[in-house]
Amino acid sequence: MSFLSYFKTYKKFGVFFSILCIIIITIIYNILNVKPKLPVWNPVSVSEELVDSSIQHKAKYHTIADFSLTNQNGETVTQDTYKNKIYVADFFFTTCQTICPIMTDHMYKIQKEILNDDDVMLLSHSVTPKIDSVAQLKKYAKEKGVIDRKWNLVTGNKKQIYELARKSYLAVKTDGNGDEYDMIHTENFLLIDKKRRIRGFYDGTQPEDIEKLLEDIETLKDES
Repeated sequence: MSFLSYFKTYKKFGVFFSILCIIIITIIYNILNVKPKLPVWNPVSVSEELVDSSIQHKAKYHTIADFSLTNQNGETVTQDTYKNKIYVADFFFTTCQTICPIMTDHMYKIQKEILNDDDVMLLSHSVTPKIDSVAQLKKYAKEKGVIDRKWNLVTGNKKQIYELARKSYLAVKTDGNGDEYDMIHTENFLLIDKKRRIRGFYDGTQPEDIEKLLEDIETLKDES
């Protein structure tokens, strides 16, 4: 059999085998490059100082509780405002001169990145609601470049904010020196999914954590 005849005989097999190899390599590549899912955080996995003692044992099914607070425009903000949204939450106060300005600048950076993404929003809770009136929040929002449709700064009943912080978001400490609802906020940013579950904790003062948060938002969107 001449070389030409041999080639013609096995040409179809060679083409088939080449296509099969490409398919197998593509499948393997896609499997190896699948992003791992983000963890679902529950109270038992979080530092005890950030969690109310009544739920420290909880190992699954933890979600953000219903809430009703008031934003920088005097509008009521509830869990329905964030229905079917991924959002980033934090705790701050407008007169803070230590970590809050850094955190707010980083939240502003996140706002820029998600500006045209209808799936993602921001939510900042004041830990000094008596000081942070609607007027004070509005002033702060203007100074910091807050875009109302993307980012709510909220105030309200101190007990409710305390319970959200300690029993839902697992994000603040108590100082033990003031009234029973006194809080010391942390630098934590929380990534919340569309099922109202905590999917990540990030240091809101660290640029590298903000980059990781933005990456994780994309991972969470792929999961949804």
